[in-house]
Formats: sequence, C-alpha cells, structure tokens
Amino acid sequence: MSRSGSSKTPIPVRLYRAVTVVVHLLSGFFEVTLFFPLYGKPRRKRAVGRWSARLLAILNVRPNFCGSPPAVADRAAVLVANHVSWLDIQLIHSVWQVRFVAKSEVRRWPLIGWLSAHTGTLFIERGKNRHAARINQSIQAAFREGDAIGVFPEGTTSSGMELTRFHASLLQPAVDEGAMVYPVALRYLDEAGNINVNASYVGDTSLTESLRMIFAEKTIRAELTFLPPIDATGKTRRELAAQTQTAIAAALNLPVSGTLPGKSAGPPSALR
Repeated sequence: MSRSGSSKTPIPVRLYRAVTVVVHLLSGFFEVTLFFPLYGKPRRKRAVGRWSARLLAILNVRPNFCGSPPAVADRAAVLVANHVSWLDIQLIHSVWQVRFVAKSEVRRWPLIGWLSAHTGTLFIERGKNRHAARINQSIQAAFREGDAIGVFPEGTTSSGMELTRFHASLLQPAVDEGAMVYPVALRYLDEAGNINVNASYVGDTSLTESLRMIFAEKTIRAELTFLPPIDATGKTRRELAAQTQTAIAAALNLPVSGTLPGKSAGPPSALR
C-alpha cells in the first residue's frame, strides 16, 4: 500500500500540473458551451473520451486496459464498477462514454457541476426512495435514447483495499429492460505494483487534498478490467448486485466488507 513513498514529483511539476488541470477544465467548459450544441451524439462522445484521456495524461495516470466495452450496444447496457476515486470516471470515459449517476450535491459544485448538468449526468438524492424511482425512470429513458449507463453500486468510495457491499436499487432498470450488465474492476497501483491509496478519494479527504496527493505522485498506474457481461434477463436486481460484486471482488482478489467511510460519489467528468 502506498501512502507517502519516496517517488514524488518536485514542487514546480506539481504547480505545472495544477495550472494545466485548470486550463483543461476551462477548455472543457468552452467546448461544451460553444461546440456541443453543434455536435451530434457520436462527436460528443468522442470529445468526452479525448478530454478524459488528456486529463489522465496531465496527471500522469497511466491506464492499462484489459478487455473492452461492446463495440456496438445493440441492447440496453449498464456498466457496474467498484468505486475508488473521482479518477474512476475519467478512466472509464477514456474508453467508453457512458452516462453516470452522481449525487445531487455535485450539481452545486462550481464549474464541474454546471458542466455535468449540461452534458448528461443523472443526479440522485441520497436516502430518498421516491427520487431513486425517478432516477430509474430517467435511466430507462436514457436506454431508449441509445445511451449506456454507469453506476457504482457501493454508493461510496473505498481505499482500494477492499470492496463495500453492492446495493441493488440502481440495477432495477437493467432488470426491467433485460439489459446486458458489464462488471468493471478498477484499481490504482504505485510504481512497485502496490495499491496506491493516494489515488483514492475517501473519508474526510477534500477534493483539494485529493488533487494535491495526485499531483505529488510521480506516476499512478490505473488498471481497468472488463469482465464477462451478465445478461439481466430473468434475474432480480439483488442477484445482479451479488453477481457483479462477486465477479469484481474475484478479479481484484479483494474481500468484501460491510461499510467503509468514503464519498457517496466522486466528481464526474467535466465533459459528462
């Protein structure tokens, strides 16, 4: 497990990364504002992928992908992943531009919230069953528009050392639509191949603190593994939650705990 380590970037490099991230966020804002109204859906998705890949490069997050998303989604598709960091969304978007479900608080965040609200993120109010039902209706509408959906069933982030229990509520639309469910296993490693918890976004860590830790890392290795898809036809949402949790835990060789302190959702891509 990496928390401090000796392989850290010099202060000037950290400052350069910080400035470059701000510029990159602003470039996303202007592209969404000026050009997204002119783009068709395929071009918007390509723009999201490029923007996310560029952000990873700025932060020197080096992805390693195993498997791939469906080339053509000929039926409703749901990506289900474990949740470690706000980097998760960027990592996934660099290869598959799904519409993520995020906590409602994100909508109020400066710039990121605005971009998310204007580019397709579905927001959910935590702990409100009626609102969860409305979100599920929005997910079904997104399916009809040909969009794939991404969810983090843990409902919180973890350090990457174990999984928390997968909740089933957001998987109901997959059951209703007979969707294909794609489990995805994520983890972040240091240069020695150990879990890099500096990439995680948990507990009382603020976004600013998380960025500082990431800026300080010389290199973060990110692994994303697409596991065999699961056909939701004839299954219950709890069965889907259990099967995806088991598949991801096995792929990462991690135990499953009850509840860990974390974040209910990481910040979404600026170009979501």
